[in-house]
Amino acid sequence: MLASLIIALREGLEASLIVGIVFGFLRKTGQSSQARYAWYGVITAVLVSVAVALGIQAVGAELEGQAEQIFEGTMMLIAVGLLTWMIFWMRYHSRTLKSNLESELQTAMTSGNPRALFAVTFFAVVREGIETALFISAVALTAADGGTLLGTLLGLMASVIIGYAIYASTTRLNLSQFFNVTSFLLLLFAAGLLAHGIHEFQEAGLLFTLNEHLWNTGNLIAEDSTVGQLLRALFGYHASPSLEEVVVYWGYWLAILLVVPRLVDRRIAQAQSVAKPVTT
Repeated sequence: MLASLIIALREGLEASLIVGIVFGFLRKTGQSSQARYAWYGVITAVLVSVAVALGIQAVGAELEGQAEQIFEGTMMLIAVGLLTWMIFWMRYHSRTLKSNLESELQTAMTSGNPRALFAVTFFAVVREGIETALFISAVALTAADGGTLLGTLLGLMASVIIGYAIYASTTRLNLSQFFNVTSFLLLLFAAGLLAHGIHEFQEAGLLFTLNEHLWNTGNLIAEDSTVGQLLRALFGYHASPSLEEVVVYWGYWLAILLVVPRLVDRRIAQAQSVAKPVTT
């Protein structure tokens, strides 16, 4: 439940902020009469996202045995890749997200075609929606408490309330701090999903193992206990992991802490140097 709540809150707030930018732009430019086309885009994006989530669950429910393990492992690895990419994408593009979206909206409004406004809003929101559907589906595969749906609903409701408060009042949220905290939590989930995905492929016989049970802490913290479920949600806890699961888990963190941030910071520095006006 905790993992799905954090993911839904983070993704839902990003979507809410995008919607807020759209309607704030329409209000600022005196074109609120066109807001219904933006709403059509938002509603359609939500429906598509729900359909994707239901489709993933339906496919998974039809599979059994090795096919199910391969499907679950693949879903987890895809989710890890997208989750990691999304976090660092936001770090790189957060400075220009509002201006870029407003530029797209201005182009759409200048065209005089309401479908252009619909398209801009739809694609901006559906990206967040499909990401959420994929991430929540992957988390649901590892959840033992059955609280994924409840956590998702609570997270989405909270994100809508916070987003509306930011849009409609003088309420201000330290978004930088919020995204820093949730990014760290999501990276914890991603590392656990990655290790669990490796476990699924080993169970399916697609990956070898040098040591199937590197250790066993089940007597200290059972996976189905309250603490075990919490650790599983936060860290991908496995009482008896294989050597490969442990290596992949810590290898992921090594890359996240040492390699990826440097690449992103280098891109940011390059972008800033290009944008900086030349003085003589």
